[in-house]
Amino acid sequence: MIALDIQASFGIGGTLLGLLGSAYFYSYAAMQLPTGLMADSWGPRKTVSVFFLLAGIGSILMGVATNLPLAIAGRILVGVGVSTVFVCNFKLLSEWFTVRQFVIMGGVFMMMGGVGALISSAPLAWVSTVIGWRMTLILVGGVTVLMAALVAVFVRNRPSERGLPPIAETDAERGEGIGLMKGLKMVVLSLRFWPISVWAFCVVGLSFAIGGLWGGPYLMRVYGLSKAAAGGVLSTFAFALILGSPLLGWLANRFGRKPVLTGCSIVMLVVTVLLICFVDSMTIPALYLLFFCFFLSGGAVGPTLATVAKESFPIAISGTSVGLVNIFPFIGAAVFQVLIGAVLSVGNPEEMNYTVTGFRRMFLICLAGAIVSLAASFFLRETLNKVDP
Repeated sequence: MIALDIQASFGIGGTLLGLLGSAYFYSYAAMQLPTGLMADSWGPRKTVSVFFLLAGIGSILMGVATNLPLAIAGRILVGVGVSTVFVCNFKLLSEWFTVRQFVIMGGVFMMMGGVGALISSAPLAWVSTVIGWRMTLILVGGVTVLMAALVAVFVRNRPSERGLPPIAETDAERGEGIGLMKGLKMVVLSLRFWPISVWAFCVVGLSFAIGGLWGGPYLMRVYGLSKAAAGGVLSTFAFALILGSPLLGWLANRFGRKPVLTGCSIVMLVVTVLLICFVDSMTIPALYLLFFCFFLSGGAVGPTLATVAKESFPIAISGTSVGLVNIFPFIGAAVFQVLIGAVLSVGNPEEMNYTVTGFRRMFLICLAGAIVSLAASFFLRETLNKVDP
């Protein structure tokens, strides 16, 4: 929602704006393997509380940055800082909940993420209009520091720290005794790892790229929407998380993980075809519906992805397995943000006057990603145990 404000403040073109946006995703992706290892060894509580401090500092640095390099440095710190929360959360869930409870509680977690995404769309647009984008980022940094303190006080890594019995009854079930490096090798060399990772790179990466950066400029440039009105359309990302995460979790428990992921690829494919064909001629209600479906397929599916990664390996290395898979959505987001920015800047590399043709090419990139993800989904292995009560 503040992408064009930042672009105007620093006087940069689409490629450099894409670079600034992607700095978060590159740093986030780079941290997923270390985060997984820290979650399995250091523990989620300490990992998240320490790194949230870095995220708060990074957001404040972005708010006070006087040039693009400082803004990128702040963006990198934010990415590094918040990179721990997703993997550590699902590490916690693997310790605290049973197999079928895991995906449902993951949906609840993503619902709360949806509340945050909702706040970061239209409400954030309004706040940035009132106090400016710089003070908005400083405010976000302060809230993040507060969250670091709350995690340190209230979170516990496993039931035993509260005097409760573990969910996995035996060391064999937990996979105790698997070293970190052995666990890393076990995940990377598994045939179950690569199809889900390619799928996540394409579908979730595209969802982040459009929802996190290029959806706003598209709506404002092509349809002439105000910042607040564009934020309203993009708030469908939040509603997709709030409504879709529990729904997809229930479907994954009812019909299996693989059918859900395959269905999400098909939904994204259909949506991108419609956006290509009617890129500048849709009604506002149609935009709301298509963006909701786009974000449902690529944003709300996170718990199902984490469930597949977790169920493919022992609990003791669940942080490592979820972390490794979770690298790929953020690499995808970083790659697609820069690629789309470069495509939009063809013919006007230093201007913000993006064209309808450029945005049609943007959705062609989304279509290609949807097709690749659909192919990858055919190689996925089902991890749901049908006889598990």
